Amino acid sequence: MEELLSTFVRAIFVDNMVFAYYLGMCSYLAVSKNVSTALGLGIAVTFILVCTLPINYMLENYVLKEGALSWLGPEYAGVNLSFLSLLLFIAIIASFTQLVEMVVERFAPALYSSLGIFLPLIAVNCAILGGSLFMQQKDFANAGVATVYGFGSGIGWLLAIVGMAAVREKLAYSDIPKPLRGLGITFILTGLMGIGFMCFSGLKI
Repeated sequence: MEELLSTFVRAIFVDNMVFAYYLGMCSYLAVSKNVSTALGLGIAVTFILVCTLPINYMLENYVLKEGALSWLGPEYAGVNLSFLSLLLFIAIIASFTQLVEMVVERFAPALYSSLGIFLPLIAVNCAILGGSLFMQQKDFANAGVATVYGFGSGIGWLLAIVGMAAVREKLAYSDIPKPLRGLGITFILTGLMGIGFMCFSGLKI
């Protein structure tokens, strides 16, 4: 239980996809103008991370990495399919993205319209692919820990984009120097928020 809690909290605050690694910045910058739209995209990203990370974990540990196919017999113990990992990870992510796109279009057409091209672009969101690649590096004990890491990473990305959207809505009423309006002030705020999240880097559970 302690490992799960530690993984979850670290994924949100210490290893935040936006403020620690600056992943998923294209969607983060483009969609963080309205809180409701940002919340919808954040939930979609979280859902895809939660669904794809355990599947990619099982693919990695039972099919792809060297010796993973030993359960088929000793003659397969030396097989190494790790060169396919990136291709298969992206295929899994793209499949779930298509599912989310169809569900959002069917049940939330207003959100689907407001997200525009950025909803199908979740398939190539580097934050989601980064979650699977970090899963490879961290070598989690089981699929449950990988799922918790995916959930925490999604929540961290959601907090980042919703927080930025809330700030940008307030900035509409602020007297910002003309050269800094738009992306300029957004980059500055992202850097300041990233510095703020660095305070969690020494967090231990």
